[in-house]
Amino acid sequence: MAAELKASGGRSRRLSKHALLIGFGLVMLYPLLWMVSSSVKPSETIFRDPSIWPTSFDLGNYTDGWTALEHPFHFYLLNSAVIALLAVAGNLISCSLAAYAFARLNFRGRNVFFAMMLATLMLPIHVLIVPQYVLFSQLDWINTDLPLVVPKFLAHDAFFIFLMVQFIRGLPRELDEAARIDGCGHFRIYWRIIMPLSVPALATSALFTFIWTWNDFFSQLIFLTDPELWTMPVALRSFMDGQGETAWGQLFAMSIVGLAPIFGFFLAGQRYLTQGISTTGFR
Repeated sequence: MAAELKASGGRSRRLSKHALLIGFGLVMLYPLLWMVSSSVKPSETIFRDPSIWPTSFDLGNYTDGWTALEHPFHFYLLNSAVIALLAVAGNLISCSLAAYAFARLNFRGRNVFFAMMLATLMLPIHVLIVPQYVLFSQLDWINTDLPLVVPKFLAHDAFFIFLMVQFIRGLPRELDEAARIDGCGHFRIYWRIIMPLSVPALATSALFTFIWTWNDFFSQLIFLTDPELWTMPVALRSFMDGQGETAWGQLFAMSIVGLAPIFGFFLAGQRYLTQGISTTGFR
C-alpha cells in the first residue's frame, strides 16, 4: 500500500511538472502564434481580434506582401542569405584558427591577449558602431556588404573563439603529440585532427552566427542605406509608415516568411547544437 501511494505521489509530481512546463511553453509561444494568426487575418481585424484562432483567413497578406516593396521579397531574402552565409564561413575559419592558437600554442602574453579578447564581450554594439562607421567610411565601404562580412574573417566575434577554445582544451593533447611524431605541423594538426573532432562546437557557432546575422537589424540599417542592398530585416521596416497606415498584415506575413530559414537551419543543426553545448564548458 505504501509503495502504491509513493508511486502515485511520484506520478502526480511528474504530471504537475509537465503541466507547469507546458503552461510556460504556451506563454512563451503565444507571441509567435499570435503573429502567425495575424498574418492570415484581414488587416482591419488584427488588433480588434486578439485570439490566436482567426475567424476568417486572408492569404492575400502573403501575396500582397511579397510584391509590396520595390523588389519582390525574395530579393531581400537573397541579400540576407549571402551576408549570413559569408558570416558563417568567416566565423568558422577565423575563430577556429584563433581558438586553436589560444588552446594549443604557447606564446608570450597568451593569457593577457585571451583576457583582453574576453573583455570585448562587455562592449555593446552601440559603443562600437560610431568608430566602426568612421573607419568603414574612410575605407569607402559604406553601402557595401564588406562592413558586415570582412570582420567575420578577422576573428571578430570573441564569443565563438571562447566557445571553441573551451572545446579544444577538452581534446586529449596526446592526439597532437602522435600527429607531431608522424611529421604533422600545426596547420595539419588543426585541419586533420582538431577540426574533425570539433564538429559540435563548429555547428553551434555556425547556427548562432546564422541566426544573429539573419536577424541583425541595427548594423545592416546603419551600413546599407541603398535599397538595392537591403536585407530582410531592413526591408520589413518599410512596411511600417510613421506618418501613414502601417500594413500590419503584410508585415506579419513577411515576418513569418523571414523566420522560415531560421527554423530550417535550427532543425538541421539542433543535434549538433545540443551536443556542442553539453560538451563545451569551463575547463
